[in-house]
Amino acid sequence: MFSRRSIMALSLSLALAGFAGAPARAESSDSAEALIRSLGAEGITLLNNAALPQQQREDQFRQILEKGFDLDTISRLSLGRFWRQATDAQKSDYRTLFEDYIVKSYAARFGQYTGETLNVDGTSTGDDGDSYVKSLISRPNEQPVRVVWRVRKNDTGYRIIDVSVEGVSMMQSQREEFASVIQNNSGQIGALLDQLKSRTAQIK
Repeated sequence: MFSRRSIMALSLSLALAGFAGAPARAESSDSAEALIRSLGAEGITLLNNAALPQQQREDQFRQILEKGFDLDTISRLSLGRFWRQATDAQKSDYRTLFEDYIVKSYAARFGQYTGETLNVDGTSTGDDGDSYVKSLISRPNEQPVRVVWRVRKNDTGYRIIDVSVEGVSMMQSQREEFASVIQNNSGQIGALLDQLKSRTAQIK
């Protein structure tokens, strides 16, 4: 079993919740900040619709995920050095299982929305050329949470490739988690695939 909750699931569900109170601001639709705000506008609809059946919630969230995230890059980097060791069949199975696992993890946490608000407060460009969109989430009776979205522009536009919550990278955390599973099973990538299947099936 995985030793930690998925940082990826926690960060995005929390961040999308925060967009409920994010103030609107005029800006170019072709920017990293615009992507983050657009995803939030769509995500809050799911967060506020408690009556939506779980399957529809997951289907709609999958659409948001595929629209805003570079899942090919995220899944590949999350597997780290083991990506090169995987067969083509394993890579294909892993990519499908990875997306299903993330969708289930996110959608299951959307019911935890409790009135968080998010403010985007600037973007910087890293040495890697990626955009880092900074945001702060305020929570009722809790300390605010800093979330930074790493956004990369590719042939299809801007796409998120990582989310950091209070300095903790979801991609790095996922990579460490997956590596631990594989290493604890004699380096067998198939063990990770089996765990992803099992974990996804257990999420309600």
